[in-house]
Amino acid sequence: MVPATSFAAEAVGGEALLRHFVEDMQTLSATFEQTLVDADDNVVEESEGTVQLSRPGRFRWTYTAPYEQLLVADGLNVWSYDADLAQVTVKPQAEVLSNTPAVLLGGGGDVFEDFTLDESFTDRGVDWLRLTPANSDGGFESVDLGFQDGILSRMIFLDALGQSTLIALFNVTVNEPVANNMFTFEVPDDVDLVGEPLTTTIADE
Repeated sequence: MVPATSFAAEAVGGEALLRHFVEDMQTLSATFEQTLVDADDNVVEESEGTVQLSRPGRFRWTYTAPYEQLLVADGLNVWSYDADLAQVTVKPQAEVLSNTPAVLLGGGGDVFEDFTLDESFTDRGVDWLRLTPANSDGGFESVDLGFQDGILSRMIFLDALGQSTLIALFNVTVNEPVANNMFTFEVPDDVDLVGEPLTTTIADE
C-alpha cells in the first residue's frame, strides 16, 4: 500500500500531487456516493455503490442504489449492464473512454498531454487539483480531484451542459490486490446484448 504521506497541494505543487496519483496508484477500491447537479444547482439524481480500479485501463463501477447498474472496463471493451432493462451494451474501450475523466482514473494515455493542470488549492483539509481536457470532444469542461493525505477522496466533473457530477469516495484502499475476475464480464442469460465485443485480450497483445 502506498504510504499515506501528506502531499499538500500548496506545499509540493499540484503537478507533484498529480504525478503521485498517476504514477504511484496501481489499484483502488472504495465505496462511493454520487450526486448529479444541473446547471441551476438542482440535484437531479443521487446514487451509490462500489468501485475498483486496476491500472492500466481496468475498472468496475457497481451501482447499488437507486437502481442496479454495472460498468466494467476489461482493458478492451466497456460493458454496461442495466438490470432493470435486462440489457447489456458493449463498446470498444478506446472509443468510449477517449477524452473523458476515466482516462485519468484508468491510467490510459498520457495524462500530462491529455489534460492541463489549471490550479491547485487546499480547502478544509482536502487538496484539490483542477484539470481541463486538451480536447473538448469528450464533453467535459473540467475535472476536480480532491485528495486527503495523497489518497483520492473526491471528484467533480463539469460537463459542457453545465451539469456537475460529484463523487465522494469512502473506505478507500490503494495498491491492495484486486482479483482479476472483477474486471471480466459474462453476459447473463435472458438479457439483450447490444454491440459486438472485441475479442483480442490483453494477454494476446
